[in-house]
Amino acid sequence: MKTYLVGGAVRDRLLGRTVNDRDFVVVGSTPEAMLAAGYRPVGKDFPVFLHPQTQDEYALARTERKSGRGYHGFSVVADPSVTLEDDLARRDLTINAMAEDADGQLVDPWGGARDLADRVLRHVSPAFVEDPVRVLRVARFLARYAPLGFTIADETLALMRTIVDDGEVDHLVPERVWAETRKALAEPQPSAFLQALRACGALRVLFPEVDALYGVPQRAEFHPEVDTGVHVEMVLDMAARLAPGDDLVGWCALVHDLGKALTPKVELPRHVMHEERGVAAVRAISQRLRVPAEHATLAELCCRLHLLAHRAAELRPSTMLELFEKLDAFRKPQRVEQFLLVCEADKRGRLGLSESDYPSGPLLRDAFAAACTIKAAPFVSAGLEGPAIAVAMRKERVKAIAAIPRG
Repeated sequence: MKTYLVGGAVRDRLLGRTVNDRDFVVVGSTPEAMLAAGYRPVGKDFPVFLHPQTQDEYALARTERKSGRGYHGFSVVADPSVTLEDDLARRDLTINAMAEDADGQLVDPWGGARDLADRVLRHVSPAFVEDPVRVLRVARFLARYAPLGFTIADETLALMRTIVDDGEVDHLVPERVWAETRKALAEPQPSAFLQALRACGALRVLFPEVDALYGVPQRAEFHPEVDTGVHVEMVLDMAARLAPGDDLVGWCALVHDLGKALTPKVELPRHVMHEERGVAAVRAISQRLRVPAEHATLAELCCRLHLLAHRAAELRPSTMLELFEKLDAFRKPQRVEQFLLVCEADKRGRLGLSESDYPSGPLLRDAFAAACTIKAAPFVSAGLEGPAIAVAMRKERVKAIAAIPRG
């Protein structure tokens, strides 16, 4: 039995990045031998075990053969005859198909180290086309490594198009699409995720509401980039800058302008009421991908209310309070900051405006802080009951918001 460090840990070490997860492949063993050595089984589709002390994952070397449609359409062979090279050959990208032995010696049969140096995402073998989730994975890796200068190899992009053209991505389950999307939204350059999916045709299949934004014009005086799809890419990257690693803010940024694809052509490039038109589209994509409830709810709120935030300096105190109430912010105060980050990303995610100020942010934060100083206890002590307490608190919150300095 031999054990090798594989995949991301090897890749990230060679890139000089922090190694967070360590995965191992075990060659020449069996499930029975792993159990006898104290390892705990966790794999459902193939033999994966947790080390009894470190809790690192140890997977038996395996091969896979296509046996049906979609991500689960594989038969797996994991027995002592499977070699390390066999196991590495089934992996998606050359940069993920490297290993290190116990002495730290690199095992790199597919040229992953060379592709790391050349900043290329390249498939390992023609078997790449057998797993449609790889389209999403490559796009996600591009979102991570594009800031380092990585691109997708032309021949790999061609195989991604083949997967789409063959209808394989149509069979991806929503949970898998969301899992990869969520990770991509937390990467440093999520716009690259959209660009890669669009380049191979997968964006049209998996995210038709987002794909429909490309080519839709906006008024150049407000959106110098003009194209709504380009704007959303810029908003995504600004969201990643303002809230690094926050996929909730990223999801809201991605879908906040879906209504612009629904603007009647005779009204273009104006988008009157796009925030209201977009709510149904946001709800549809959230339901289809089965996104978490808080992601779905906040995304709808950001879609509906982001223009209100942009106009904060013009709002009456009572309207500001209504904004906080619509966000359910007094029960979920974190939503104010999340909402404002999305709105700031929207305002600064425009050509030439990335370094601009967003005065609505500090103003609405101060307004919410002032409103939160009003508590129920004094009104209860004064003898008020039931709805009368809420009415009195609302009046005092409006006064507190009115008292904050504006500029």
